[in-house]
Amino acid sequence: MIRFLFLVLVTFAAGAKADEAKILKRQLQAPVANLTATRDGLRLELKNGPSYLVGINKGALTFTLASTMTPPKPGSNPLPDTVVATGNRGIAAAWFTEPTRRYGHGVLGDAIEAGGLAARMADGRVVSISLDQGSVFEDRVPRLADLDGDGKDEILAVRSYLDRGAALTVVAPRAGKLAIVGEAAAIGLSNRWLNPAGVGDFDGDGRIEAAVVITPHIGGTLQLYEWKGARLVPDHDSFGYSNHAMGARELGLAAVADMNADGTPDIILPDDTRRDLEVVTFAGGNAKTLFDIPIGGRLGGPVVAADVDGDKRPEIAYILSGNTLVIADPSP
Repeated sequence: MIRFLFLVLVTFAAGAKADEAKILKRQLQAPVANLTATRDGLRLELKNGPSYLVGINKGALTFTLASTMTPPKPGSNPLPDTVVATGNRGIAAAWFTEPTRRYGHGVLGDAIEAGGLAARMADGRVVSISLDQGSVFEDRVPRLADLDGDGKDEILAVRSYLDRGAALTVVAPRAGKLAIVGEAAAIGLSNRWLNPAGVGDFDGDGRIEAAVVITPHIGGTLQLYEWKGARLVPDHDSFGYSNHAMGARELGLAAVADMNADGTPDIILPDDTRRDLEVVTFAGGNAKTLFDIPIGGRLGGPVVAADVDGDKRPEIAYILSGNTLVIADPSP
């Protein structure tokens, strides 16, 4: 059983768009290795410790021991801190490779970036791509997503040019190797970066968009892109967000879920002060804040949307610095 220091349930005003939000907190006995949404709800994995399925019963958090999952290992010559993404739509696993110091930005905590990307296909083949000397993958997490609706995943990654800064890139298997099949325009200045926030049909037009926060450290813009031919084309945007702290390894400070049950996925991410979580909808094409939730501390871990209490509606889970798990239910 997890030992804890406190557990509280509070309600508070949550901005002009929500009447109240319910908050549960639990101080954990160890740092968090991973926090993920599953079909069973919310899965919490502690570093060098057990794993739990987190639930809510009679207004209190519950923790049920879950089987420990061994994280997949990358192949040869990996980026030291790469995350191995796993999937079941053509690409079984993907990871960053070829550590290099040719781009000294250090936005993720060191000056070592990836010169390449590799993927293990469902049939066991390993395919890869190596970038030229003018760019790197300034990223740790390959993101698998079916961007064109063909039933097979592509890989979203952040490519940074030494002279033009970051650009969102689509990588996919082609002719026995990985190839760049789509890319947005680079920000335009060296040492300018972006962090992906999620994938979905955010405006309800039947086409998939990729959401990113451009320059999350200096007044971030939440930008949607659509993949058209060889380009990622800007769609809708909204200013005033930050889903990354400078120098941090954690990239997952955003989540995607339909938080108001209108059939269109919403984006959950911090505002540019990282004091509040915003639930943003682009339904109909215009950005609107549905809920505004005070974070209540320094956001240190991933942000996840999962049905924790079994009511068929997602709650928002996140980790504060100091190993505090927070569950927020913004629905009135």
